[in-house]
This record gives sequence, structure tokens and C-alpha cells, in this order.
Amino acid sequence: MEPRIYTSMCEEETFRLGFDMASDLRSGDTVALYGDLGAGKTEFIKGVCEGLSVDEIVSSPTFTIVNQYAGKSSDGRGVIIYHIDLYRVESVDELEEIGLPETLADPLAIKLIEWSEHGTQILPMNRVDVRFTALEGEENCRKIEVQIVGLLEGAADLLS
Repeated sequence: MEPRIYTSMCEEETFRLGFDMASDLRSGDTVALYGDLGAGKTEFIKGVCEGLSVDEIVSSPTFTIVNQYAGKSSDGRGVIIYHIDLYRVESVDELEEIGLPETLADPLAIKLIEWSEHGTQILPMNRVDVRFTALEGEENCRKIEVQIVGLLEGAADLLS
């Protein structure tokens, strides 16, 4: 499936894109985010969490690796959201030690992963990849590329 490309001119637009995507996410989905420091990954996740009715403060779990939030899917059902940050992870062994493969396999949770490039070996085959690239000469402007990887139920909605 061809990627969908968006241009975000500010943090609010990045947040809004995440918010809009939330309505198409289902229990079991994994969203792998890629991009440099300050590219907008956390702001996007804040938007997703707002769209999933998370009442807690959403912040990047850089030191704890995983934050867990309670939310509601678009059909009003409760859903667990795992916000995962792999920035400080140095090896696949470390990911296995903390039980991340089991977390990623949870069919009842939505998983949002920052710095996915640090854990490519354990990412599910079926997922949504979101890549953030800064646009030269424009502060806070970025290209955001959303691509379905593998077979994902409801995938067409994510790219509409």
C-alpha cells in the first residue's frame, strides 16, 4: 500500500494528525514512529491519546521505557494504550529482558512506539509506520509519512 504523506507546519497540526488517526486505531494495532529528536513523535502520540480519551498527562517514557494509559476506542470500549520509547535501548536482549515482545503481542492494547528504529527486530509484521522528517528552512515544519506494513484490519481508513 502506498504511503500517505502529510505536511505539518506546526506542533498543533502534528497533534491534530495524531488525534485524527486515533479514530481508526483498534485494539491490537501497533504504530511505529521514526524520526530525529524533536521531530514531533511525542506530539503526535499526545494527539492519538487525546483522540482515545486518555485523561492522564502524556509524556515520553524515555527512562521508564513504557507508559500505560487507559483510553476509549472510537466505539466507546475501554482500551489500554502502551506508549513505548526505545531511545535508550541498546540491544534486543534488553528489550526481551523487560518483556517488550509480550507487550507488543497484546491483542487488547494499542501500542505506540517512539524510536522504533532501535527495535526493528521485534516489531510486529503488521503495523503502521509513521516517519517524521524535518523540512529544511522551516522551523517546526515536517513531512509525516504514514504507511501500512503487512495486513492490518481497517488499514484503508488510516490512509484516507
